[in-house]
Amino acid sequence: MEALVITDVGSTEIRKVDTPVCDADGVILSVQHVGLCGSDLNTYSGLNPLVSLPRIPGHEIGGTILERGADVPEELAIGKSAIVIPYTTCGTCSSCKADRPNACRFNRTLGVQQDGGMSGLLKIHHNRLILNDTLPAPHLSLVEPLSVGFHAVARGRVAKGETVVVLGGGMIGVGAMLGAIARGARVLMVEISESKRQTLMDLGAQAVINPETSDLMAEVSKHTDDQGPDVVVEAVGLPQTFRSAVDLASFSGRVVYVGYAKEEVSYNTSLFNLKELDILGSRNATRADFEEVITFLETDPSVGDKLISRTFPWSQAQKSFEYWTENRNETFKVIIDVTTR
Repeated sequence: MEALVITDVGSTEIRKVDTPVCDADGVILSVQHVGLCGSDLNTYSGLNPLVSLPRIPGHEIGGTILERGADVPEELAIGKSAIVIPYTTCGTCSSCKADRPNACRFNRTLGVQQDGGMSGLLKIHHNRLILNDTLPAPHLSLVEPLSVGFHAVARGRVAKGETVVVLGGGMIGVGAMLGAIARGARVLMVEISESKRQTLMDLGAQAVINPETSDLMAEVSKHTDDQGPDVVVEAVGLPQTFRSAVDLASFSGRVVYVGYAKEEVSYNTSLFNLKELDILGSRNATRADFEEVITFLETDPSVGDKLISRTFPWSQAQKSFEYWTENRNETFKVIIDVTTR
């Protein structure tokens, strides 16, 4: 079968790879759509320290069950549409034992620590699938990235009536925004791309603040009666946004880091104590987060349509990385339609 492979920094090719063989407890998924993630782009750009090359990217995957093993539950029938949970769990580390398998110490995410789904077929354990015959096929690949933002909101214990500031208007930030709105919160988005402003407003942001053209602290203060937000979600991964999250949070507020900075970050740590902040990390997502996103997208299918910026057929899949690199400020999600060969 064919697979798109990142062969070296800035280089991809379509290669012939071995066709997967089904295990007793696994399924063979006929991949339909794969979303490009920031981690895929970082791999392509040589900025992902977790990846060794060559690598088949792709962990935002939707498809249909083509083959099933003898030990697979009957509901996972051939022809059923499914969403892939792309993380592994060991079941024995402290995170797994604490019922937080999304933070498994030995996780191996598809497309990162192991080959991903940018191919015609994918072998996967049956417990890594969520069936869904309701969402449009392209929207299945949106569930995983949005679920990461929904998980960040869950970590931040966002509640109805609270104000949330989300730093970053990429897909993870959008997921945090939608997750907070689903919980009844009002959301202020902080995003430097003016091209994304209207879509963010259409999706439900109370306001979109560009920190390059306005005073971020003053604008947030204005929208929160000088109190600051109850929760700040950092979804950029830069030292300055890590610090801004602490500066912006209200007294007794919560800060959730879902982005991660590639450089060391220095803080005025007195704010940790003076504000008595809850500072939380957020990693990946749980099955419950996936299911919450599915329900959200089923309620309003127009959300998914707004977030798909460009779809590439399989014949042009290699062009997708260059396109996203050149159009990152205007792009929410790039999807590869693997069925169009």
